[in-house]
Amino acid sequence: MSTDAASPGHIALFLAANILYWSALYLYVPILSPYAEQLGGSLTIAGLVVASYGLLQFLLRIPIGIWSDRLGRRRPFLLAGMLTAGAAGVGLYLAGGPAGLLFSRGLAGVSASMWVPISVLFSSYFPRRRTAYAMGLITMVMTASQLGAMLAGGLVAEKTGWHGPFLGAALLGVAGFLLSLFVKEKGQKKAGLNGREILLAATEPSFLAICLLGACYQFIMFSTTYGFTTNFAVTLGAGKAELGYLMVAASLPAAVASYFSGGWLAVRLGEAKAVVLGFAVTSLATFLIPLCPTMNALYITQAVGGLSRGVIFPILMGLAIKNAPEERRATAMGFFQSLYAIGMFAGPAISGAVGSAAGLAIIFLMSGVLGLAAMVYAALRLSVERSPADYIKRSW
Repeated sequence: MSTDAASPGHIALFLAANILYWSALYLYVPILSPYAEQLGGSLTIAGLVVASYGLLQFLLRIPIGIWSDRLGRRRPFLLAGMLTAGAAGVGLYLAGGPAGLLFSRGLAGVSASMWVPISVLFSSYFPRRRTAYAMGLITMVMTASQLGAMLAGGLVAEKTGWHGPFLGAALLGVAGFLLSLFVKEKGQKKAGLNGREILLAATEPSFLAICLLGACYQFIMFSTTYGFTTNFAVTLGAGKAELGYLMVAASLPAAVASYFSGGWLAVRLGEAKAVVLGFAVTSLATFLIPLCPTMNALYITQAVGGLSRGVIFPILMGLAIKNAPEERRATAMGFFQSLYAIGMFAGPAISGAVGSAAGLAIIFLMSGVLGLAAMVYAALRLSVERSPADYIKRSW
């Protein structure tokens, strides 16, 4: 397999494995926070359960990226991601209280940490000039997989009870592992990195700007869509199946926008303007959540917010690695994904504590304000002329 192009068969096989991977991690997301409350946890405990997923990614993604570059390998991490996704499903199925949920969702975070070399493996299937397209495509498939899984998870929970989605996630992880045995990769040159080179590249201001915007994006996502929007929906009378539909309303527009944002939109509107617009619309949609009187109104806010979030993320992801040397890409992606994971655990942890003290509405107000701050910061700091990866390329 050439580094510049892979056969359609290789790409299709990888995407099929990717669908199973994300489905195993997201099948139970619509019910996780309400289930934690069902087991006796407060909003603070529910927030910590959701946050554990991001915390492990923050801790592991940088060392995993560096490790992958040093080995010159990506596929072993794909296999490890599948196994840990399945194990997390087993753990959640067996959990008898919030502590078990916390541990098992953390194990899911270990699995999601493997996304660093997994996404870099997919980018290697395309020529460098098509990196933005590759990231848009893989993000679209990721989002669509999460969408389908969350819809199915809500329906499964409606039919079988709380535990059905956890068992389903375990089975999907096993199936993904078996399919991944057939995924191909071209061995990369091993990267000999030293601490000074890594620190110089990772602390470059424009690179940190991209990471900070990514963290803001994840803070909002894991405080609302993957956090407490479902709790608010329960106050409107939503059942388990409707919690799945809510995730579809958020994820389907995001999947469509992800496909176009990495190519068509980034070229015509410009990367910086697209990110600014995305944060503006995300903020508006978040402010409107606690004002929704019915589920139909809530569905609309989720669809609008999903569309805007689908614009933001692929562009940031592409900028992080676009010009990095092939043998350094996992390290660059590892830093980006690890630093944005701060938002994944800080968002639900802080929001859960604030929500317990002041009510659900304040969670959405706080996230909306953060979206406005990110919009202003992106307008001031994001440059389309110089990608953060440009500095990485020169430093290394």
